[in-house]
Amino acid sequence: MPGTVTLHRVLRAPSERIYRAFLDPEAMAKWLPPHGFTGKVHEMDARVGGGYRMSFTNFGTGSSHSFGGTYLELVPGEKLRYNDQFDNPGLPGVMEVTVTLKSVMCGTEVHIVQQGIPDVIPVEFCYLGWQESLTLLAQLVEPNIPDNA
Repeated sequence: MPGTVTLHRVLRAPSERIYRAFLDPEAMAKWLPPHGFTGKVHEMDARVGGGYRMSFTNFGTGSSHSFGGTYLELVPGEKLRYNDQFDNPGLPGVMEVTVTLKSVMCGTEVHIVQQGIPDVIPVEFCYLGWQESLTLLAQLVEPNIPDNA
């Protein structure tokens, strides 16, 4: 039965900056790949009905896997919903990711739900990968660096 991962974080950054990090190809390549992987965004059409394609490469072994999806719902600064599908036929099915952003006094609450994780992928691996990615996301969006720095 396909798995589900649910995550919650509070980041010290405005919701608009976090939202942008999910839709900017260079930002995604920097924060989304978990530790030990590099990422490349091959295409991105960040609009409802548009899609993206990217790949993760294991830095140690050089092996990579590619995946892509379609944007189902985009509410600037508040919500992203998209689906994901691996190109590898051994990882069947379509996953759906919902990211909800809520401004709070100290930044933004981030809620992420990933559903439909293929049976062959242990859910705890996905959970661990998301935790690593969210650490990298925080490192990207939390600094408030002036333009003249």
